[in-house]
Amino acid sequence: MLGLGTIVLFGAALQKKAQKICTGIQVEIAGAAQNMFLDEKEVTGLLNLQQPVVGNSMNKTDLRALESFVEKNSWIQNAEMYFDNQQILQVKIVERQPVARVFLIGGGSFYVDSAGLRLPLSDKVSARVPVFTGFPSSQPILAKPDSILLEGIVNLAQYIQADSFWMAQIAQVNINGQSNFELIPMVGNQLILLGDGELLDKKFHRLSAFYQQALLQQGLNTYEKLDIRFDNQVVAVKTGSEKMQVDSARAKELIAQLANKVPPIPTTTELEKTEPVIKTETKPVIKPETKPAVAPVNKPALKKDIKTVPPKAKILVPKAVLPAIKKQNN
Repeated sequence: MLGLGTIVLFGAALQKKAQKICTGIQVEIAGAAQNMFLDEKEVTGLLNLQQPVVGNSMNKTDLRALESFVEKNSWIQNAEMYFDNQQILQVKIVERQPVARVFLIGGGSFYVDSAGLRLPLSDKVSARVPVFTGFPSSQPILAKPDSILLEGIVNLAQYIQADSFWMAQIAQVNINGQSNFELIPMVGNQLILLGDGELLDKKFHRLSAFYQQALLQQGLNTYEKLDIRFDNQVVAVKTGSEKMQVDSARAKELIAQLANKVPPIPTTTELEKTEPVIKTETKPVIKPETKPAVAPVNKPALKKDIKTVPPKAKILVPKAVLPAIKKQNN
């Protein structure tokens, strides 16, 4: 009788629980200390998307399947659900936190979280995170070089966010064609060459030391480029010096182009090889019809005329042509 009574009570309890219905939903969102990309209304809408939860039987609600469905949202990192004693569905959401906003070369942008997951933009909130420009790919599945670059973006963004000074000083980070980072400061006109996302502690330590020792003494706009990629040194380029080097190189290039356009002066050896040019130059000298107007043509006069030819004409007449000229005169 005791065992039979226990079974009856157990069955009654199960039947009573099966008849219980959900009376409400309570949502708690964690991980949104700075940004709130999700609110309770949106989470409740996700819970009721497949079927209404409130008013439905508790034992017909598959909490595990409901958690998996909610976690498909890009901004939800983790979801846990249970019914309390008041038959209220308790929902605990962990929201993803963006660490950087990345702009693509072809246009558009996205957020990226600490795990390297790309997140869509929100119409409600704009996160205050470091900005990166020039990311090369918008493909859903990134190639290995682009995946490595995205990891470097996450590391650099987290490093900047961890320091209040760098968070206030660095306005933007450019990605150049070699997938290296270039920092654009908020104060000053310098372009800071950082390189890849490795050894950030040493690189920013060199930059901080340079700020304290050089820029504060000579002025923030004294230098237009700072290179902190190399160990134990900061390569600083003064404002205007690069333009002078570029102008000098351009001038040398123009001079070289002009030199190539000027034809070379022919030598005597080259003139001997170019017979058509020599014949053209010698025709005015040996024309027989110009001689009678001055005096009869005879051998002494011809020799005299040949001697009075200007020196330049003599230079143009090669030795190989002289026998032919003498034969024609004779």
